[in-house]
Amino acid sequence: MRVSEYYKLGRTQPTLDFVDVDVEEDTPVYIDPSTLKNLPDEWSSQCHTMLSTFFHSVVDAITHSDSHRLRNLLVRLQEPNETHFGLSKGKSRGRGLGPYLVQRISKNLTVSRAAETGLLEDLEDTALFVEGIGKDIISDVTTNIIRGMLISYTQSMASMYGMELHEGINSGLVWNPSACEWEEGNTRMLVPLGNPLLLVPKVIVRHDLHLTKEDYFRNHLAPTLQDEELDNPSSKLVQTAKSGRKFVTKMDVEMEYGGGKEKMVDLSVTRTQVFRAYKEEKRKKPSHPLDHDALSQATGTKPVNYRNLLTAVLDTPPGAEHATEYHHKVHAVLSAIFYPWLTYPIVEHPLDQARKRVDITYTNNATDGFFGWVMRQGHPCSHIFVECKNYDSELGNPELDQLCGRFSPLRGKVGLLLCRSLAEKERFLQRCRDTALSRHEFVLLLDDDDLSTLVDEVVTAHTPVDPNELNDEDQERPYPGEFRLLFERFRKLVS
Repeated sequence: MRVSEYYKLGRTQPTLDFVDVDVEEDTPVYIDPSTLKNLPDEWSSQCHTMLSTFFHSVVDAITHSDSHRLRNLLVRLQEPNETHFGLSKGKSRGRGLGPYLVQRISKNLTVSRAAETGLLEDLEDTALFVEGIGKDIISDVTTNIIRGMLISYTQSMASMYGMELHEGINSGLVWNPSACEWEEGNTRMLVPLGNPLLLVPKVIVRHDLHLTKEDYFRNHLAPTLQDEELDNPSSKLVQTAKSGRKFVTKMDVEMEYGGGKEKMVDLSVTRTQVFRAYKEEKRKKPSHPLDHDALSQATGTKPVNYRNLLTAVLDTPPGAEHATEYHHKVHAVLSAIFYPWLTYPIVEHPLDQARKRVDITYTNNATDGFFGWVMRQGHPCSHIFVECKNYDSELGNPELDQLCGRFSPLRGKVGLLLCRSLAEKERFLQRCRDTALSRHEFVLLLDDDDLSTLVDEVVTAHTPVDPNELNDEDQERPYPGEFRLLFERFRKLVS
């Protein structure tokens, strides 16, 4: 039974910010700590600080041969069943971060020259150089270290969706990045079926790690070794083609140099520039979040249906009595449309029997597409604000000013104003333009017709192209995240 089913959320995986895991069994995805380094939002930054301080504490203990400190750091790692990630059969049981494995990892870390020589900079590096550590262990260790942030995120999601939080539940060990020590206490937790549950943002989960031993060796070390062999007159790996050209095959290099992780350490210690270049390339090209299809397949849930989500919005009657319903359905369709560029939604609950408006705030994690483009233009937009107006009447300056009142240089100055229809749409768009030009505050209007156009664009962008039917018109198909309607509307605000 999925989280959405257990708590009767009436939501599907594409409309949820977290992974809709089974509350009893495991889901085959993992947390990749490198994603937290590349995301610009405050939550991810806090998580990265936790990971950095923990791992630096571990490496420092190894460097100073402080076995007591190392043991205190590692022995506290637990079997994190709370996320329901991994490949356990039947009920979630964790993946073996028990005393024996922790002891073995501690030993392998201690004897590995990777720590002594400075190769180990981040937690994910251990998957390249330390025996016994793979994506499952990396994910488990990451879960332990950022547990405090996952608890905070879970509490936020529970508040937004009305999931019951139980008081006085033991938090488990939480890493304090300031004190560089483990702490624990009681807090509010989701406890479906009597077991604590931690929700995980889907934007940070992957099927595999971004850094892998196989990729590092095959695509970075091996080419360097090929060049070295060619420069070595006595190399037994050099072959001569009929044309007289000398060459070394990658297969021969793999046969000669391939091996375990300690072998990777030996090869890298004297070729640190290769490892640094690999890390830099991975930093510049971060892994992409799992898309809707991959997440639906991993969770065993239905694939995204943008048109059904749109229909739910369009079928909502205008009027104040349906304002909350309209807001929830807009939230659902926008969350699906804008993932993974906009994440971590914060919804303000209805006040005074929904007579006051309900807002949505998204965190802008985009590096490409429309939302990445706006950020690169120098317009503050770390957050994107959304106002939902289920009016059966016109919008005016009060509604425009209301949204602009949420803006600030730190939070952002870009927002979406959703409404049903406007008889004097061009007049309101001109008001938005006046505001943009005079105050550098950017409000993008979306009525029902605009939302329909946006959904049509998204469906087209995610529909595979048949190469046999490709023509000039297909060459101009939108790409995911482009959001041409938003781009054109923004362009008209500043032109």
